[in-house]
Amino acid sequence: MVSNRTVTGFTNTEEEGVGLTDVVPFLVEDMLKANGGSYEKGEDWASFVVTDGKLITGQNPASSEEAARKLLAML
Repeated sequence: MVSNRTVTGFTNTEEEGVGLTDVVPFLVEDMLKANGGSYEKGEDWASFVVTDGKLITGQNPASSEEAARKLLAML
């Protein structure tokens, strides 16, 4: 689904910041890259959203409102 797509998601440094690097089954940033995604990120904990065609991804919970606005605009 993410192969050859520009995407974002929770960063490794954000995961580290909440102390879950060794708790979660995988790191989202690593998984997206490993599956062929062209991963982009903004500042930790800031809103950051990437749109690639009809795929809208947000970096973290702070991105929820911006991602929803992009979805509504797309509709």
